[in-house]
Amino acid sequence: EMESKVSEGGLNVTLTIRLLMHGKEVGSIIGKKGETVKKMREESGARINISEGNCPERIVTITGPTDAIFKAFAMIAYKFEEDITNSMSNSTATSKPPVTLRLVVPASQCGSLIGKGGSKIKEIRESTGAQVQVAGDMLPNSTERAVTISGTPDAIIQCVKQICVVMLESPPKGATIPYRPKPASTPVIFAGGQAYTIQGQYAIPHPDQLTKLHQLAMQQTPFTPLGQTTPAFPGVREVCLGSCIQASTGITESWNALTLFPCVCPGLDASPPASTHELTIPNDLIGCIIGRQGTKINEIRQMSGAQIKIANATEGSSERQITITGTPANISLAQYLINAR
Repeated sequence: EMESKVSEGGLNVTLTIRLLMHGKEVGSIIGKKGETVKKMREESGARINISEGNCPERIVTITGPTDAIFKAFAMIAYKFEEDITNSMSNSTATSKPPVTLRLVVPASQCGSLIGKGGSKIKEIRESTGAQVQVAGDMLPNSTERAVTISGTPDAIIQCVKQICVVMLESPPKGATIPYRPKPASTPVIFAGGQAYTIQGQYAIPHPDQLTKLHQLAMQQTPFTPLGQTTPAFPGVREVCLGSCIQASTGITESWNALTLFPCVCPGLDASPPASTHELTIPNDLIGCIIGRQGTKINEIRQMSGAQIKIANATEGSSERQITITGTPANISLAQYLINAR
């Protein structure tokens, strides 16, 4: 009955559905040279827009008659399932994870979606077989909430159809402040007087102004002429690092920058003694750190300049030991890259 209700008025009703996606998911939908999204637009007849920006999260907006929206959703759900199947062929996981999509819905419509005492959301779950969860909190600086749907592509498509019916029957009340993802504040690392930012898996030389800021910070550093002993060296390192990182990103507010990025300033402690640091990583995360045939861990080794050893799995333990050896700067960078993975 619900489906006929939607498809009867289907061609006349234009809807807009917003999805929240991670960069990797967006890349999968865009495809090489934009071919995948072009095909989705052409075959579904829906308008598919992807928000701009260097953000870890992006908004994908799908607009069109309801039947065009369902076709676009079906194509996205099947594409994500294909990605899951492909990633499983390289992993040891045996159970197939569900496809997951996150809708962004005005908070004023979430009550109708949940229903009295949760009756509506329960009905949607039972009739479609999809898992549906409405976030308790609104997304930052907005009046929207995330609604997470997971299941098989078919269950997700049925679920989206039912959510669309609810949204058509109970339009948003009052003005909606849409959620806009914030750009990622990229950490900056200084080495040899040059500033680098981490982009994806690589350290990219950063624009000039940061290198200048770094040099400025160095000039204000009480450092001892080379060749003399530097009893106050730890202080030098911290002054330099604190000023550089704070001036460039304000990152000290959120992280203890001093432990993350010991400064590698030219002529300062040119070859600090190698030390060793140990980390424990849950077994289920070790695969994404090692990467396919060791590609990721080798990139981390190359970028950080540290030696990284991953202990073999021990029976009965849910964790693996990682040993990182190198200068403090190498170790910090390796740690940062491992955490980023």
